[in-house]
Amino acid sequence: MELTKEDWKLYREKISGWQENYMERLVEQYSKFLSRDLPASARFWKLEKRINNDKKTPGVRIELKKSTMIWDIVSLVSDGVINFDDLEEFSDELKETVRFILERQ
Repeated sequence: MELTKEDWKLYREKISGWQENYMERLVEQYSKFLSRDLPASARFWKLEKRINNDKKTPGVRIELKKSTMIWDIVSLVSDGVINFDDLEEFSDELKETVRFILERQ
């Protein structure tokens, strides 16, 4: 699939908001976890492990490259960072490609 300039521009505009929303959800999950009735050391070490795993996901950290944009969007959808409604403004070809890849995973 040949990416359009419009899709690439739109992606660059939206990615930071998508990540911010996702990280807000993560922070809420961390907060709930920290208020559990567990020893402080258990909460600390489990949270550290969770944060280390979460920060490797495209919902937290991503390298903006046009060549990987489709795969990054597929990962964002797969990880629950975004859903298909978030792709509404993108070209039909991009949405069809993402859907095609996700159906075959």
